[in-house]
Amino acid sequence: MSRVTVSIDPHVHSDDSYDGHEPVELILEHAAEIGLDAVVITDHDVIGESKRAAAIAAEYGLIGIPGVEVSTAHGHLLAIGVERMPPRRRPYDETVAWIHEHGGVAIVPHPFQRSRHGVRERNIPVPDSADRVGEATAESDGGGAAAEAAEAAGVPEVDAIEVFNAWLFTGYRNRRARRFAAKYGYPGIAASDAHHLEYVGRAFTEVEIEGRESSGAVTADDVLDAIRNGTTRVDGRRAPIRMAAKHYVGAAGRKSGYYARTGAARSTTAARRAVAEVVSTLRVAVSQGAHRAARVLSWVT
Repeated sequence: MSRVTVSIDPHVHSDDSYDGHEPVELILEHAAEIGLDAVVITDHDVIGESKRAAAIAAEYGLIGIPGVEVSTAHGHLLAIGVERMPPRRRPYDETVAWIHEHGGVAIVPHPFQRSRHGVRERNIPVPDSADRVGEATAESDGGGAAAEAAEAAGVPEVDAIEVFNAWLFTGYRNRRARRFAAKYGYPGIAASDAHHLEYVGRAFTEVEIEGRESSGAVTADDVLDAIRNGTTRVDGRRAPIRMAAKHYVGAAGRKSGYYARTGAARSTTAARRAVAEVVSTLRVAVSQGAHRAARVLSWVT
């Protein structure tokens, strides 16, 4: 059977999010330039720009997938592949069930990091029987075991865990998320959680799609099914040292070009701000490089 691997950044914020900064057109342009096949706009508790980004993604050669980062009663939750805004402030399990009912996948973002509204481990709905989960995991190839066990136990289970979030600075909670995903047999997802253009794609997920000859033939439903089935691989890095020249300087140029083309009133200010951000980021990267290099082994283990 034919198969293809696509690269997706499933957790990115646009200027429709209260803490985002970039228009979706610029994000899509940048994603295509750096070699991603899809980028999911997951603004906080609003979905309008994400749906618009999904609708125009094909113009940039990308797969269009809508999504949102919804605030539940217990922390944030990514709803990928939904066309409507999930109810806010509802219990985690109820929100997961709503996402499934509307054809989406539920992914736990930056788990356990309470300063960023990550869910506590005790609030992630898992099957009641640990033995049942263990048996399902042992029989599985690593993807979908928790979902199968949850179905048997009647639990509205999440579909994947964000095991690599590029904004988790020390790496401790990324490692904890990986251990949690491994314990319950969840697929792992990596994402940039970008709020500025230059961070888009700093972490991403490779998704293997069966039955397709090329990435151009892959649909949003194909990607959602692959996540549910666990055919995912994570890639990315927290420290922007190696990617600085390619991503940050390139992003500044794309910002300037975008605003020049669109004739936006803030073009000059935006371009200057982009350059200033690049310079600032590079300075930080250089000053912290020695310290981070000493911790490389702890990051990848």
